[in-house]
Amino acid sequence: MQNDISTPSRRSFLVSTAGVLAAPIVLKTSRAVAQSNSVAMVTYGGSYQDATVKAVFDPFTKETGIRVQLVPYPGLDKVKAMQLTGNIEIDVYLSTGAEAAAGSKLGFWDKLDPSLFDLKDLKIQPTSDYVTYEIYAQGVTWDPKKFGSGKHPTNFVEFFDRQKFPGRRAIRARVQNTLEIALLGDGVAPKDIYPLDLNRAFKALDRIKSQLVWAANTPQDTALVQVGEADFSIANSNRVKATTEPGGGVPLAFSFEQNVLGGSTLQLIKGARNKDGAMKLIAYHLRPEVQARLYNLVGATPVSKKGSAMLSPDVSKWQPNLENPRNVYLNDTYWADNYEAATRRFQEWKLT
Repeated sequence: MQNDISTPSRRSFLVSTAGVLAAPIVLKTSRAVAQSNSVAMVTYGGSYQDATVKAVFDPFTKETGIRVQLVPYPGLDKVKAMQLTGNIEIDVYLSTGAEAAAGSKLGFWDKLDPSLFDLKDLKIQPTSDYVTYEIYAQGVTWDPKKFGSGKHPTNFVEFFDRQKFPGRRAIRARVQNTLEIALLGDGVAPKDIYPLDLNRAFKALDRIKSQLVWAANTPQDTALVQVGEADFSIANSNRVKATTEPGGGVPLAFSFEQNVLGGSTLQLIKGARNKDGAMKLIAYHLRPEVQARLYNLVGATPVSKKGSAMLSPDVSKWQPNLENPRNVYLNDTYWADNYEAATRRFQEWKLT
């Protein structure tokens, strides 16, 4: 069972994706969808979305009568545009903790009602305007049939070692996580990661830039390795777990030797048209039995202590060790202050 995240540095971060319910609607730019019996929520797509529909959205609709309309991940620029125009098309925004903290600083989220949560059951306490509902672990993945023992990287320094482990590398094309991984790959100790040394991080990325394959979304982290477009990838452990199951395609392997851990969060967008329904959906996500249903399907780490205790043995073995000193916990506070500037530099670097 997982230990609670309770130290200030960790809590600053940890307090920092086909069978669908009658085919959940992908929201366009229509005002007509904002009704009291529907909630529009961001999702990442792929098998993760399918599992969430089965474990969360379908039962939620059955219990409350509130339909969940699925919106492809839009990014904070879209949220900013909605705030400026007053045309709020989304009720519940799902993101990383780093993005949640950045949106909080920009005033994008409404206040949450903590009385709706069992705070004693949560490993990670909510902030005033966003709540962590799961913990994800990113690490090195590879095809074990192509790369046997000693032929693949297992930590981030090895991932950046082109001489010892030649081949194409896939990384998700987003600034948070990537810069932390680059610094770890350059030998920075986990305790010294923050504040990020951007010059050093981009210099480290320069070393492997010619071999980089950018993953546009979370499913591509594993798909690029499965189809042979990349030899090694930085992927989420639960996404790799899915490849080992029936229908998962080419089975991949994952290293828990060193991970970057992050929180996935839920926010209520300021001006949401169905605030009450949105809050009900957010609270429903955190129920222990709902968390157990979802994470027994997708293999990520529940934020609910009781939910973690309900995980099957097969899922439990895919849980990261939250006390591993080689791991790094993303620092939401840092990203709240630096998200826009670091993202701008990252996008410019990619184009050079």
